[in-house]
This record gives sequence, C-alpha cells and structure tokens, in this order.
Amino acid sequence: MNSRLQIDPNICHGKPVIRGTRVLVSTILGALSGGDTLEQVLEDYPNITRQDVEAALEFASKLTDYQASAYEAVA
Repeated sequence: MNSRLQIDPNICHGKPVIRGTRVLVSTILGALSGGDTLEQVLEDYPNITRQDVEAALEFASKLTDYQASAYEAVA
C-alpha cells in the first residue's frame, strides 16, 4: 500500500481513500476516466495533491496487473 492511500474498515466502509481525507480512489479514477483533466480533479478536491492522484493511478495499475498462466488442455 502506498503511504498516500489508506484502507481502513472504519473509513468509507474500507474502500481505498486518499490518506487523511474521505476522497475515494474510485472517485478520482472515475473522474479521470470520465474525461476530467488532472487539473479539474485537483480543483474539485482541493485537499488532495498531484502526488495523491498519481498514487491512486499506481494503485489501480497494480490491481489490474495480472499474468495469464499457461494451462494444458485436457481431453
């Protein structure tokens, strides 16, 4: 876990947030994927930084980085 992010069952039902805020990582990712620029996100959430957004992107990248395993066909 990145030091900028936090997962705590007592904060936002355990969903990943920017540490010290209740800004959900999924909210940031949703805004960016919906077409908002980084500057718009920072304007909408003045209590987060560019580094916080980068940490959210890195977190999402690691969650989706998977390796497909080769398997043998069974006949």
